[in-house]
Amino acid sequence: MNTVIIHGNLGADPEVRATGSGLTVANLSIATNERKKENGEWVDHTEWHRVAVFGKQAESCAKFLSKGSKVLVQGKLRTRNFTDKNGQERWSTEILADNVEFGGRPPGQDARPSAPPTPNGVPAFNEDEIPF
Repeated sequence: MNTVIIHGNLGADPEVRATGSGLTVANLSIATNERKKENGEWVDHTEWHRVAVFGKQAESCAKFLSKGSKVLVQGKLRTRNFTDKNGQERWSTEILADNVEFGGRPPGQDARPSAPPTPNGVPAFNEDEIPF
């Protein structure tokens, strides 16, 4: 089974492009953090993950996410090779997202004008709007 789940913060705004067939792709750079004890001292470790999101979900990421946004990503690992500008063969491992859930923003960041859609496509609502 090839499944990965990460929860972290965007290190930059999503990079969005379209494929030759017109499919929207958003590339995310996500930082996850952990603390561990080394030589009796607590040390923070940040791991960076490359994430590719496709289609309508990529469009939502572009619209509602920005640097610092919290996200939960579920997907699968893919490793691919390519040749860089200098003719060197390179390898890259990234997460192909099946699902991206949006979290909050760090204090001080402006909120986007509207809330992101929920995973099942039902619009979010305000508890004050419930009539009972």
